[in-house]
Amino acid sequence: MTDTMRYGLAISPAGPWGQPGRIAELAALAERSGWDGVFCEDYLVFYDDLGCHDVWLTLALVAQATERVTLGTMVTPLPWRRAATVAGQATTLDHLSGGRAVLSVGIGADNDFDATLVEPAPAAKERAQQLDRDLDRIDRLWSDGADGPALRPPPVQRPRIPIWVGGAITRRGPRARALRWDGSCLYRVPPGSGWEDVTPADVAALRSDAEALGKPGFTIAVGGRQRADDRAADLRYLAGLRSAGADWFVEYVPPKLAYEEARSRIEGGPLRPAP
Repeated sequence: MTDTMRYGLAISPAGPWGQPGRIAELAALAERSGWDGVFCEDYLVFYDDLGCHDVWLTLALVAQATERVTLGTMVTPLPWRRAATVAGQATTLDHLSGGRAVLSVGIGADNDFDATLVEPAPAAKERAQQLDRDLDRIDRLWSDGADGPALRPPPVQRPRIPIWVGGAITRRGPRARALRWDGSCLYRVPPGSGWEDVTPADVAALRSDAEALGKPGFTIAVGGRQRADDRAADLRYLAGLRSAGADWFVEYVPPKLAYEEARSRIEGGPLRPAP
């Protein structure tokens, strides 16, 4: 039996080893080590006062350093950006990579909004509405031009570069938004703060919703999670996600991790449960 789930890395062009050239080197190592995708967080201002670099310039180097892996953002806070500019950046990345790009989007965090020097920060509902308008605008720009201006050349991938949507998997708005597009990189938000894993039951419910909408090719990516110390528990978790219908598991490599440890983890390849 073939493992139907693909395995990616989420790494940040931030922190002490987040220079674009270093990220490209790690992406090439990931490709050689059996990973299927490399995704970069997209911030203007990173957490904990860590400096960060531009995600699109970083991904351009990643595209040139690799030949096979899927690559893209995870996620771009689209309401904090110019939609037409992002459409052009993603299109260029799709050409540089030979059609391997993915655009993942969300409503954005307040710390990143502060860097735009626009005050006050819009409420989450307003940002969600802006995200919907921006996604429609990008889709038109990637179209054949029948409904208005379109980018030329268009993306390599047709009808468009895959759009994956982030947000809280337990909330109706983000779920519905993801299901309107090509994929989900939704996550769990526990009460208060902290981290909570997306469960196999979450994945199964989302897969059922996608199939009910006639979208059998809908992509479900589960990510944002670091590797735990308990390897056996991690493998059971991954097997459960795969059985529930997940297409991707994207392992997070935090920028505060020591460089040699991050490199070793990447070089060791993904954890893959037995088929």
